[in-house]
Amino acid sequence: MTTTPNTRIENDSLGSRNVPAAALYGAQTSRSLENFRLSGTPLPIEIIHGMALLKLACARANAKLGLLPAKKEQAIVNACHAVLSGAHDREFPVDLYQAGSGTSSHMNLNEVLANLANEALGSKRGAKTPVHPNDDVNMGQSTNNTFPSGAKIAVLGQATLLVDALGALEKVLRAKAQEFAGILKAGRTHLQDAVPVTLGQEFAAYARAIALAAARIREAAGRLQELGAGGNAVGTGINTKPAFRAEIVKFLNAETGGAFRVAEDGIHLTQFLTDFAHVSAAFRNCALDLQQIGNNLRLLASGPHTGFGEIRLPAVEPGSSIMPGKINPSICEAVNMVCLQVQGLDHAVALACGAGQLELNTHMPLIGANTLQAAKLLSAAARALAEKCIAGIEADAAACRRHFERSAGLATLLSPRLGYDRVAALVKEGLAANQTLKELVLEKKLLTVAEYEKLVAAATAPNL
Repeated sequence: MTTTPNTRIENDSLGSRNVPAAALYGAQTSRSLENFRLSGTPLPIEIIHGMALLKLACARANAKLGLLPAKKEQAIVNACHAVLSGAHDREFPVDLYQAGSGTSSHMNLNEVLANLANEALGSKRGAKTPVHPNDDVNMGQSTNNTFPSGAKIAVLGQATLLVDALGALEKVLRAKAQEFAGILKAGRTHLQDAVPVTLGQEFAAYARAIALAAARIREAAGRLQELGAGGNAVGTGINTKPAFRAEIVKFLNAETGGAFRVAEDGIHLTQFLTDFAHVSAAFRNCALDLQQIGNNLRLLASGPHTGFGEIRLPAVEPGSSIMPGKINPSICEAVNMVCLQVQGLDHAVALACGAGQLELNTHMPLIGANTLQAAKLLSAAARALAEKCIAGIEADAAACRRHFERSAGLATLLSPRLGYDRVAALVKEGLAANQTLKELVLEKKLLTVAEYEKLVAAATAPNL
């Protein structure tokens, strides 16, 4: 095999490879790029960064246990920091759909870290000395434990950002709930008129849904703190010192400020990736609530003249290429598409988590990437909904009141006071005469204006 000015020759266990001369990765990564041309989408960089944090912690642990010389340790640690800075993100091009345990991307990282470390120690790119990608960077590690642990670190970080985004959305919804507290409107069940509520009560319910979604995510994400790192292959910790796993977690927590912990059962955690399914389900449930809120807002803003028209959504773009002046609920529609995508991602995660065999689940890249993508999508959707939609919503109090006055919900309020049969007769009379129940009961002096307003106010009191 001959080189060109733009390539160098490297070897892996299968033989020689031409590698781009400028690449920090090596022969195994070059082989993976040839083998896996499925999507054109690389593994999310956040998972690479999660594994880099583990590599840093492992180097520290190996040095403390007397297995890695201080010079190599520091070179690897510095290389990890360089990768974590984002300066070398382009060096991780391996396709998301790859070897099922994530070996392709894991070795990609080992090669990049080794080359960075070697160059810092005065060696040439691709030399594999004095720092070897397998013997030194990967000392005491296996893809089977490193990849899912790195993915957990990545997903946990994104889950934290999602909780923050949901907190911002909840805050905006609660502000609108206060702003709209005095606006009476018709409640609707089965898309039919029901008993009265206030617009503020509707928005308060949305805020509560988002608060609970965030709580579920926090609970589920907490389970990602248990790591199988250092388990080696099937989780038994073969070829490592007994203290290795605890030292990894200690150094990882020192680096990240996290609360990671050693796997209670390393063999279990290598096989079963249900913690990902658990947090993915929490993301899915969040998507379900966001989807319903988006649908509710679209209905309440529908029309504006031939629909409910009870709220006005902020205009973010012209709504039509053919109908002048048309404004669409574009943000709600975009959020709904995110929600549908998240539900699809979760379904794939669930299927993949159940598809493991014996001592390993070989769908790790899909599981990690899908769970991570769901969190990122939901964070963006929650912030867009809060900032570009909810914050700018205006109420049409007159429309809300008009619909309430003409709704069947008013009959429900009057029934305990006037009796079911009498109110039923009034409803029929109102339909025939095109009058509202309010007009009829006041006209017939069945209630005074003050009595009517007191009855309506009581119906939407907070204790109901």
